[in-house]
Amino acid sequence: MGLLQSLYLYVTAADSPPSSPSAFPLLAVPPSSRLAVTLNSPPVPPGDARSLWSSAHRSPHFLLSPCGQEVTRSPAELSSDGVRAEAGVKSGLHVWEVVWSPEHRGSHAVLGVSRKDCPLQALGYNVLVGGDSLSWGWELKTNQLWHGGRTLGRYPGNRRRDSSSRSSLKEAESPLLIPERVLLVLDADAGTLGFVVDGSFLGVAFQELPRGAELYPAVSSVRGGASIRLRYLNGTTRDPPALMALCGLSIQQFLGQQRQSQTDKLPLPPILQHYLLISH
Repeated sequence: MGLLQSLYLYVTAADSPPSSPSAFPLLAVPPSSRLAVTLNSPPVPPGDARSLWSSAHRSPHFLLSPCGQEVTRSPAELSSDGVRAEAGVKSGLHVWEVVWSPEHRGSHAVLGVSRKDCPLQALGYNVLVGGDSLSWGWELKTNQLWHGGRTLGRYPGNRRRDSSSRSSLKEAESPLLIPERVLLVLDADAGTLGFVVDGSFLGVAFQELPRGAELYPAVSSVRGGASIRLRYLNGTTRDPPALMALCGLSIQQFLGQQRQSQTDKLPLPPILQHYLLISH
């Protein structure tokens, strides 16, 4: 009864208006239970091979840090430069964190995924990730999605427009400022790619990615001094989440960040209280 009540309270809380000043909660799309549990799970320990940029598959203008998790683009004129992760995935749902300061992006700052043979350097200033059929990219400055060398529209694409207000209309037409930290969500089983910004899943950006093909997180930039950090957070198989994981997620979402330490006050068995503590 306590679990069902917690689930009810979570649903009720999810329907309440967000208190964050960020624009992204208003654009959020409800994630699948599989993604919600994955996002709520503790990150994998440091040192995971999926957190590394590739030392071989990168433009020579991208310098790799000793730890392998950060790349910095050297100043270079009339060059578009890319880098992909060391490890790719063929199945499962996976989440990476990409940290890229807006001050170090400039134009043509693209985040996405690529096949193994995606070009990683080109002359001139161009969108590289998404510039061919082997990659899919989100250009962070303009919010445009790219694939096959053309734009597919703005993402997120569900921004509300209020025709009665000029300021609201102008705001809806202006690109959103994407903050430093973005989560890349690749569901290799479903063949989809999406992003999480400010804790809000913005929905599927790309569909019909090739299933069974190895896909890698990738970025491209034309900005000298751009530093981009990669970290693999978590993943799961195509199997549905365990019931205990779903119950734990509902309770933690209801408690919120401010009350995560108060699980001992809930009318729950000690084993479930312990699970809530170690799973967050």
